[in-house]
Amino acid sequence: MSSAPEGRLPIVRLGALTAAALVIHGYHLGVEDAEIYIPAARKLLNPELYPFAPEFFTSHGHLSLFSPILAWTARLTHLSMDWAILAWYVATLFAMLASCWMLAKACFQSERARWSAVLILTAVLTMPATNTGLLLMDPYLTARSLSTPLTLFALASFLERKYVWVTAAMAVTASIHPQMVVYLVFLTGVIWLIDRKKTAVRQHVPVMASVAGFVPATALPTGFHLTPATGAYREALYSRDYFFLYNWSWYHWVGMLAPLAILAWFWKGNLRGTKPGFQRLSFALIPFGLLSIVAGLILSSSSSLDMFARLQPLRSFHLITIVFVLLLGGVVGEYAGVSKGRVRPWVIAAICVPLAVGMFFVSRETYANSPQIELPSQTSSNAWVNALLWVRHNTPTDAVFAVDSRYFKDDGTDVHGFRAVSERSGLADYFKDGGVVSLFPALAPEWKQMSNATYGLNHFSPEDFQRLRQEYPMVSWTVVHGAAPAGLDCPYQERGYAVCRLVAGTTVASLR
Repeated sequence: MSSAPEGRLPIVRLGALTAAALVIHGYHLGVEDAEIYIPAARKLLNPELYPFAPEFFTSHGHLSLFSPILAWTARLTHLSMDWAILAWYVATLFAMLASCWMLAKACFQSERARWSAVLILTAVLTMPATNTGLLLMDPYLTARSLSTPLTLFALASFLERKYVWVTAAMAVTASIHPQMVVYLVFLTGVIWLIDRKKTAVRQHVPVMASVAGFVPATALPTGFHLTPATGAYREALYSRDYFFLYNWSWYHWVGMLAPLAILAWFWKGNLRGTKPGFQRLSFALIPFGLLSIVAGLILSSSSSLDMFARLQPLRSFHLITIVFVLLLGGVVGEYAGVSKGRVRPWVIAAICVPLAVGMFFVSRETYANSPQIELPSQTSSNAWVNALLWVRHNTPTDAVFAVDSRYFKDDGTDVHGFRAVSERSGLADYFKDGGVVSLFPALAPEWKQMSNATYGLNHFSPEDFQRLRQEYPMVSWTVVHGAAPAGLDCPYQERGYAVCRLVAGTTVASLR
């Protein structure tokens, strides 16, 4: 295959890598953070969905165009929402690799180094970004799936001084993920200040002047004050241990500091085959990371700063880790891919193939009970997902469900979210809705009450179900992991799950 011209995107090769990445890392509908993002899009497409407790996903949804984009796509293309989500995931996967190619092109002279960078990043695409709670790219669709490639595209454009493209990319990123654009603005600001100090010339950089207007006032967080978190909000906040640096293990610190040390070597090393953008970016990432660590240390220093912990300054290491892997991959390709003037393409393959195989097995271990690529279907080989699909197709749209609030940790669920897959309302769960509460403290009392009400539901007695109906009379159905409870009408009982009605007027006697 001939090389693409210098200014042209190698679409065919990137398309092939997209397919490879899909096989290696998989795709899963409604898992992890998608439990928060996907229901908001479903409700926009069909407002009759989720009549109860939508605040646990609309709190995020109203800050972003992510949900409207999915809803518009499904409406305009007449695709089901599940297929629209998959289509967007594949598109963002391609966009991620394309933006990585653009950034590698801005940093390396040879195609060998550029392809090495992109190939290595493709192989480890779903690796964790140190202890930030984020992967480089998720094997499911969220707002970050769109914001991350846009961030890398903006960064590549900034290095090549294409400021109109930077401005446009920042504006779109801010409309999709207001939090993640802050790290991009911070990093480009560091690069601009470094460049300005070196040249001692006032540069006209429109992006730095206009970026403050990108994030609407309604997207700015509120409720910050100098007081320790208390009660239910404290429980939700401190369950996110990665918010606080004193919870980080030594290997998390290594994962954070080692890339900065290597980036310092990149900056000072005058490495072969690199462009000026390589050194500019390597240098800028160091103060960017160190300032983030300082901010993290300050926020971890006193409980009086609890309300500020949700700013998560250490999330900057998501961007740092992606760029570091890309730069390291390019350097490996430039030096290991050539020996005594002879190109050795097999060396890159010898590095990438074991990495890809290892990541494939990690993916299978993580989602052991699910297909590697979960195509939209009426049924699933995952017993939990299959029960939720039955719920979607066989229960009223306005049904409200009770599920054990700790179901995310159940064996076999593979962290598939109840709302995202079933398209039904449910009482708040402990883990994912707890993450929402950590960012939106006003939801804490409601979250705590609901999650307590269904804790241990898989083992409820007749008296427990009666109590639940009295506390939440709108709850009309339940999903139980285990045998169907005695006395309940359970039209679905398959592979260890039961879907049962909780009718009005249920009494202990009727359940016995």
